[in-house]
Amino acid sequence: MKKWIILTACITLIFTSCEFKYTKKKKIRDIDVVRVHDPHSFARPTEAVVTNLALTLSVDFDKKRIDGTADWDYVATDSAMAIYFDVHNLNIKSVRDEFGSKLPFELTENDPVLGQELKVSIAGHPKRILIRYETTDSADALQWLTPDQTAGKKTPFLYTQSQPIYARTWVPCQDSPGIRFTYEAKVHTPQGYMAVMSAENPTEKSTEASCWYYFKQPNPIPSYLLALAVGDIEFKSTGPRSGVYAEPVTLEAAAWEFEETEQMLKTAEKLYGPYVWRRYDVLVLPPSFPYGVAENPMLNFTTPTIIAGDRSLVSLIAHVMANSWCGNLVTDVTWNDFWLNEGFATYLERRLMEDIHDTSYSDMLAYLGYEDLQATLEDMSINGNMVDAKLKLALDGRDPEEMYTDVPYEKGYLFLRTIERTVGRRKFDAFLKGYFEKYAFESMSTEKFIEELYANLIAKGSDADKKIRVDAWVYQPGLPAGYEVPRSSRFDKVDAIADQYLNGRIRANEIGSSQWTSHEFQQFLRHISKRVTLVQMEELDARYNFTKSGNSEVLSLWLDACVDHEYTKAYPEIEIFLKKVGRRKFLLPLYTALFTNPHMLAWGSKIYKDNRKYYHAISQKTIDRMLEEVTNPVKPKEGEVVK
Repeated sequence: MKKWIILTACITLIFTSCEFKYTKKKKIRDIDVVRVHDPHSFARPTEAVVTNLALTLSVDFDKKRIDGTADWDYVATDSAMAIYFDVHNLNIKSVRDEFGSKLPFELTENDPVLGQELKVSIAGHPKRILIRYETTDSADALQWLTPDQTAGKKTPFLYTQSQPIYARTWVPCQDSPGIRFTYEAKVHTPQGYMAVMSAENPTEKSTEASCWYYFKQPNPIPSYLLALAVGDIEFKSTGPRSGVYAEPVTLEAAAWEFEETEQMLKTAEKLYGPYVWRRYDVLVLPPSFPYGVAENPMLNFTTPTIIAGDRSLVSLIAHVMANSWCGNLVTDVTWNDFWLNEGFATYLERRLMEDIHDTSYSDMLAYLGYEDLQATLEDMSINGNMVDAKLKLALDGRDPEEMYTDVPYEKGYLFLRTIERTVGRRKFDAFLKGYFEKYAFESMSTEKFIEELYANLIAKGSDADKKIRVDAWVYQPGLPAGYEVPRSSRFDKVDAIADQYLNGRIRANEIGSSQWTSHEFQQFLRHISKRVTLVQMEELDARYNFTKSGNSEVLSLWLDACVDHEYTKAYPEIEIFLKKVGRRKFLLPLYTALFTNPHMLAWGSKIYKDNRKYYHAISQKTIDRMLEEVTNPVKPKEGEVVK
């Protein structure tokens, strides 16, 4: 018990020194974060846990390597003789204490998913550990782009993707969402480049011959929120607390697209309490970025595919802004609790869009998400993988990449919406606001959230509890019986028009969709995709020019249908799209359609071979596996029945 008192007291002293009012008000308790075992980390925070990182990095584009020193402050129990870090494909050059004396260390054998355990002796309890290292060609977090892979086509570009467990491939760290630390950094770049991080950032390039950039993140964050980008980057303000970083050729369009960020931020604060990260800036990355957005504090990374020229896709910004509260401020303690980040963010995103637009707009988003969820659950059922259809995941012994399905996002959203509609929006908003304030800068388990729910919102065994059915949502696969299906009156009208078109009652020029949003066009394409004829596709393309659409969401759905129906006029655009876009949301369905169409497998394989180098390692792994399953299917054993 004594070691817990000492450890908790040390953490309390460190965290309560933070200047922001959330941490001034609270005391760090002997909470689950220190007790919960993370199956995806070698760290042992019950013995020794990091508290602050001082990072020195030198970025070498010629060698595609980062040379670094990670100086860690930590706290430990009296009996702790070692501290444990996660590393993966790093060259550890030396480990020293604050006086420069070498510290003994050991590395375990490499695990293909988790990497290696770095065990550092802390006999005598030095105050600081200095780890000198360099990255390697196998660092999955680092995406080194050639000039041809950027928007400007002039200079190379580097960005990181640390989530879920890739921070350990560019920084030796305790790589668990349940372990938080503050950090400062200094980064050396070639002349003419700007470096930005998930921290307080510069707004102008250095003009010095030797370019150093300095950063500070005063709030404690988990390792997956460590982020770095280096390239030909410029900045433009969009408000007193917001701005956009992007390549020069993208900057103006991006700044216009995100001009309403400050108003969105004010709306979020009105609903869920103060934004405590000082600034909310967005970095528009080159096209190979595998996700729509990444919620790095103070500097969200985003895909250029949301720059549609009409602000129709900024709900993604609303989602990642919501992660400033659920994810960055209150974080899931392990990746088994991923829905606590993304189910909440999806719910908050739609509340924001409802406030900014209206209920009918957020209803469209909910319906689109529900359709995605239904398709995912159907695939899981066919593949016998309903274990991942639960909110509380079971990822022990598995790659946490497998958590990226629609279930944490959309089933989590439906669960929270069920609670809201049962207890009333006013009560639920008050609960969420108190939840974010009470657990700010802490990590949350599913079980602890349920305890909080019963303690402060619904009485266990009450009528509300029976109506919500918490255990069914969280621990059972699929969707509970009697849940409320999202509806959209605007989509009902779209579906009626789509049916009329498919049945030949109206022509393409009679659809009357000049007032449709991109979401309504998406619904139209989803509705017709399986039944549309080639003649109708030609007619629609002539009327709406779908093949050349500037809206990536619409274009992706259209190109999927073009593969299914072998609409040859769009084939050149398919190649162009797969070369310039690296977002998994678009890559995976389109490559699936190509690989599973016998007439297009060879062509699709060639496209992938030609463009694989442009994609992030996360996307490469998934598509490699997809192609392998198609080209080399597992043959049944003799006498085995194939289902």
